[in-house]
Amino acid sequence: MRKLASWLLLFYCAWAQAGALDAGRCIAPAKPGGGFDITCQLVRDVLQKSGQTPQPLTIAYQPGGIGALSFKNAATQQSADGHAATAFSSGSLLNLAQGRFGPYTSRDVRWLALLGIDYGVVAVHRDSAYKNLVQLLAALRDNANGIVFGAGGSIGSQDWMKAALLARQANVSHKAMRFVAYEGGGEAMSALASRHVQVLAGDAAEVGRSMDNGAPVRVLAVLSSKRLPGRWAQVPTAQEQGVSLEWPILRGLYLGAQVSERDYREWTAALTRAMNSEVAAQELEKAGMQRYWLTGPDLDNLVQSQLKLFDTLATEFGLKRR
Repeated sequence: MRKLASWLLLFYCAWAQAGALDAGRCIAPAKPGGGFDITCQLVRDVLQKSGQTPQPLTIAYQPGGIGALSFKNAATQQSADGHAATAFSSGSLLNLAQGRFGPYTSRDVRWLALLGIDYGVVAVHRDSAYKNLVQLLAALRDNANGIVFGAGGSIGSQDWMKAALLARQANVSHKAMRFVAYEGGGEAMSALASRHVQVLAGDAAEVGRSMDNGAPVRVLAVLSSKRLPGRWAQVPTAQEQGVSLEWPILRGLYLGAQVSERDYREWTAALTRAMNSEVAAQELEKAGMQRYWLTGPDLDNLVQSQLKLFDTLATEFGLKRR
């Protein structure tokens, strides 16, 4: 009995001293293959390769409402779980601005870190007749019914919003635009590769990853203010093709609002060291992102400014739920 008591005491002490990143996990709020998955892979690899975690973080996939289920869990039953960090993107903030996460707001989680920035892209099948954005917009203007967009999410999602803004450039109402909704960018990308849809207004990181895996895709435009480096250097921006459309995508992590200060600081310190290591630049390039590191009040302020911007867009398109 005395040996058992001693063993239990040692077990309790070890458990009590375990850090937030011990048995840590990154929650990707969609099925594998999309931007959330890429964000979690980036976090896992940067932390592990820079020596910040004893073992790789587990990636847990939690599809449901393009982030709604994961956000609800972080705001409720996982609110104090210091081992779980959830991936977010500008799409998450767009959904929040529309009231798509139910009664929960940006104050119901703790924004942990912004890791990088991604950009929207307009992609078609590799054998598509459309060779540039001007041709696509002309076809859309002539026959909006003849082009189907794939979107990671339903009306109001980030992919839908990029497509709606693109349609606006062709003087086509978003109400006349045809699209098919999928649970995340990975599924939408597969639909494009299989020709179930003709166009995807997706994200550079996930489209690039799919192309690396053999997806038969051509990118017509990058939605950035200037050309991106690396693999996208030969792809013109929408602006270069006379189309006034940009869509930067923030990618980062949040924790539950009730996570202890100790756990929050442990995550922040480990991520800060990792993102300032030599490994980070390589992993960001592999993930298809540009470095954009923020945490603390600076990140909170950026989140609030993004929500205001998306609130304006949601109002313009009649998408507000509350």
